[in-house]
Amino acid sequence: MNKSDLISKMAGDAKITKVQAQSALNSFMGATQTALKKGEKVILVGFGTFSVAQRSARKGRNPQTGKEIKIAAKKVVKFKAGTELSKKVK
Repeated sequence: MNKSDLISKMAGDAKITKVQAQSALNSFMGATQTALKKGEKVILVGFGTFSVAQRSARKGRNPQTGKEIKIAAKKVVKFKAGTELSKKVK
């Protein structure tokens, strides 16, 4: 499912227009990005939790040459599925 498929599904389920559904989805994504950028968690009970983790610097290998390279430290977004979501996926 891509973004436009999700917007169509949201519009149909909520009986709203696609423009309204797109606005709601964009608002959710923007609020989530802002919270994560501040280092906050976004917890949606039953669905899951978005959080930011620090990945430390490490050594890796270039698969083409086999040469060792340094991989810089960075922040990554993590998602942990909630109990209800996990049960429905099984």
